[in-house]
Amino acid sequence: MRARRLPAPLVDVALVGVSLADTWVHVDAGDRAALSVSLLAAFALLLRRRLPLTTFALTLPTAMISDAAVATTAALYTLASLSRHRMLLAGCALVFAAGDFLPWPWSAVRVTEFTQSGNLFHLSYTLATAAAPVFLGQLVQARRDLSLRLTEISEAREHEKLLTAQSVLAKERAQLAREMHDVVSHQVSLIAVQAGALQVGSGDPETREAAATIRRLSVQTLDELRHMVGVLRASGSRPTELTPQPSLADLRRLVETSGIEAKLETGLPADLPPTIQRAVYRTVQEALTNVRKHAPGATATIRIDHRGRTVRTTITNTAPTRHALALPSAQYGLAGLRQRAELLGGAVTSGPTPDGGYALHLELPDEPRRR
Repeated sequence: MRARRLPAPLVDVALVGVSLADTWVHVDAGDRAALSVSLLAAFALLLRRRLPLTTFALTLPTAMISDAAVATTAALYTLASLSRHRMLLAGCALVFAAGDFLPWPWSAVRVTEFTQSGNLFHLSYTLATAAAPVFLGQLVQARRDLSLRLTEISEAREHEKLLTAQSVLAKERAQLAREMHDVVSHQVSLIAVQAGALQVGSGDPETREAAATIRRLSVQTLDELRHMVGVLRASGSRPTELTPQPSLADLRRLVETSGIEAKLETGLPADLPPTIQRAVYRTVQEALTNVRKHAPGATATIRIDHRGRTVRTTITNTAPTRHALALPSAQYGLAGLRQRAELLGGAVTSGPTPDGGYALHLELPDEPRRR
């Protein structure tokens, strides 16, 4: 069972209270300058989540002119947990260490004092004190990133399992459709033909009536078989045709719930055949999934247009801003898109872009190819 985190405002108020207690212990009430900067530093912690660098700058003076350093340490930790600029963090840590080590005012500093062993020990201690919140903040940031990536990996695995199950189901349905078309339909057709011949050639009225009934039922069975074969061949994308199939009207919601920053540009008519609409939807869905898995932090653009007799769909994404972990992949996604496009008389192409991103392009005729 995961531990419940304290609300962020409560944590901020607690830090302000600890900083005020640190001020009360280490700052002389008669030193108005030190008291003022210490109080400013304590209450500046309320801004640490929204303005971490500004908060650190506001808390830095109290470490320079007094012994109250809790506020500066907390501000530096927050900056390290939110920022990815390591040079900036190193500079802030050195400034904090220098301000804490050098006596105030700086005009009283003597060069000979730095060579004393006590001051060297004090300098080492001050550097360690300044480095500790930076390392701790970076550790928390890495843990947070790892948690997000583990969530993405879990979602990717679930998606891969679903794709594998759908692929196996599609193969089984395609095989069943072929068997029904090549064997069952052929045999029922022979039954209908033989029943028709018996109906015409028999002189017995009861036999002709029975043959007519057999022929009628055979023809009705053939019609139902053709319908079932069509359903099986067209239902490879879902376990059952009883579930609602996606269309172009669902694209906006797909983009908004994809979990990445994506822009949709489309002007397609709403009267395209359902198979074309499903192919466009599935292509966009697979492309956004791949962006989330393989290009974390990237933005995507989806452009869909209808020119002449061709529907063109292009999904491009920018280069990733974070390192992508190796995720499990069965390589069914793009292969399935290409097979679907070929069945509809179109094609799918994909490849990297010059700016380090990736592009997926789908072209389909606005009327599916008859088979």
